Amino acid sequence: MRVRRSLSLLLGLALWAGQGAAVECRDESYQGNRYSLCEVDASRENLRLFLRDDTGAVMGHFSTIEDRLAAQNKTLAFATNAGMYHTDRSPVGLYVEDGNEEMRLVTNPGPGNFGLVPNGVFCLREGRADVIETLAFEASTPSCTSATQSGPMLVIDGELHPRFLKDSDSRYIRNGVGTSADGRRVVFAISRNTVNFHDFASLFRDHLDLPQALYFDGNISRLHAPDLNRSDAGFMMGPVVGVVEDVAEDDAGTLQN
Repeated sequence: MRVRRSLSLLLGLALWAGQGAAVECRDESYQGNRYSLCEVDASRENLRLFLRDDTGAVMGHFSTIEDRLAAQNKTLAFATNAGMYHTDRSPVGLYVEDGNEEMRLVTNPGPGNFGLVPNGVFCLREGRADVIETLAFEASTPSCTSATQSGPMLVIDGELHPRFLKDSDSRYIRNGVGTSADGRRVVFAISRNTVNFHDFASLFRDHLDLPQALYFDGNISRLHAPDLNRSDAGFMMGPVVGVVEDVAEDDAGTLQN
């Protein structure tokens, strides 16, 4: 079983490394649970955070972000919600977008999943993306061009969050992100059935072989993945992370992705 999983992981990595698209999304099952996974090479692709438009209004929908990008001759290749927010859609924890900080780092334990420390920060830098535990982030003060804080951490240096219980009956749709040690491989996951934290964290550590992973949110989780013919709609979201591509113009003068 272990050998088969390793071979599957190696095949997946080979396909991921050799593929030319900005992001590769696929549906996959692991230990009886179903997931949608989207993998990004942060050294090559344009990973960005989105919250407000130029007027300061929260965009809140994938379609709104797409419309804004279309005006710039760009397209949204993939996106998902990226961190917890208040009722006005403002971020609960640290939020930096294109160098502008909207909310400071929150280091104290607190209520809810965000306060189930250790929590962490998803940090975008030139050529890489990293999940960093909050206190380690505070100590190292990395220069993130964009960053979003959420919680709890799912995987910390190869270990599952110490508060997760294997037999927990707290099951929800969940989404999150994991990163490789070199900051190049970034995997976003959303469950397609309800899962507990232990199962969701195990996906990142044991199936995807990622040493750091961060929880984004639960039932509000949504995914925009054209590869899967999926773009979830609904009420407004807060922070969103996505991959942006240029729209190319072919010889006939028609626009194509």
